[in-house]
Amino acid sequence: MRPLIVVPTYDEAQNVEPLARAIVQAVPDADILFVDDNSPDGTGGIVRELGAADARIRLLARPGKLGLGTAYLAGFRHGLEGGYDQIVTMDADFSHDPRYLPDLLAGLEERDLMIGSRYVRGGGVRNWGLHRRVLSRFANFYARALLGLRVHDCTAGFRAYRIEVLRKLPLDRIRSSGYSFLEELLYLAHLAGFEIGETPIVFEDRRAGSSKISRKEILRAALTVLRLRFEKPAVARDRKA
Repeated sequence: MRPLIVVPTYDEAQNVEPLARAIVQAVPDADILFVDDNSPDGTGGIVRELGAADARIRLLARPGKLGLGTAYLAGFRHGLEGGYDQIVTMDADFSHDPRYLPDLLAGLEERDLMIGSRYVRGGGVRNWGLHRRVLSRFANFYARALLGLRVHDCTAGFRAYRIEVLRKLPLDRIRSSGYSFLEELLYLAHLAGFEIGETPIVFEDRRAGSSKISRKEILRAALTVLRLRFEKPAVARDRKA
């Protein structure tokens, strides 16, 4: 199996080198694709240097800040065209610890999509205030209630996909571009009948740099769930089609 780890970056110069080392240690057979949106702090240049020393580390440089959803799509296209069997998405700030990667990938032996979940037994969050904890819990309750999702962590970005999932889903029809992209993609996978599993992780607030989540992104995610509830996108359930 050939896994590809997709890591969107913007101003993550302090994190990309230690993250790349940790990923390589956790899953030596994986390639790493950093999708960088022309970070002004030089993130892209650091990744280029890492790639010159290790062929497993690649850079997909984009001309500007184009959004998280389009970064994931660019990574998916790279994986689809590159012949990979599995694609993992994760954050660049160590909130998603690379030590969980083997468990995520192992879960794909029985599931089509695996989520690194904060809200199953053994999972949790660290260094969060009460407001953020309540907001995250409510966002997940809201998505589960309106969309009929059966997973516990609908907003998680630490995920592993069998390549067949991304080949089958209508990625070009996803309208969300920010963090709400994660909820829309999960909902499409649910509608298509893919088997979705969760493995526990402890989510720890970023080690360095600043958070990219804004009030605007939170509102956009809430409106995306509402839109999906009433649109009910048509997705074929025959995964072998």
